[in-house]
Amino acid sequence: MKLNELRDNPGAAPKRTRVGRGPGSGKGKMGGRGIKGQKSRSGVAINGYEGGQMPLYQRLPKRGFNKPNAKKYAVVNLGLIQKFIDAGKLDAGSVTEDSLVASGLVRRKLDGIRVLAKGEFTAKATIAVTGASKAAVEAVSKAGGALTVASEAAAE
Repeated sequence: MKLNELRDNPGAAPKRTRVGRGPGSGKGKMGGRGIKGQKSRSGVAINGYEGGQMPLYQRLPKRGFNKPNAKKYAVVNLGLIQKFIDAGKLDAGSVTEDSLVASGLVRRKLDGIRVLAKGEFTAKATIAVTGASKAAVEAVSKAGGALTVASEAAAE
């Protein structure tokens, strides 16, 4: 097989409808836009406009608030940490936020790393992170390790 022989599977990429190319095409003359009017012209953007009636997005009540300075944590599950320890990518002796990033388990620290209890955890590991769930702390201590949380406010 050569590069010039590469083809899509039949029917994978349907041919684009070329409008305004004669009456024989079925989409000729007005190109499926109907007769006259605003929507038959080019450069029209009237999404959400309801002809002067109060638009739906303005009629509905607004609720909620997004905190502009909210902390964003990178989340890691204990099952994944266990998998990385088994694979030898993490040292169970001391698992820190930097070692989690270096191993590739977490892409970036953000405002810190938070550990959650999903998955099986059996390694006797010492983990130091910004935050952790109560269940995660219990699971690590049950396995004979220790999970220390840097900021107690993050641990709920």
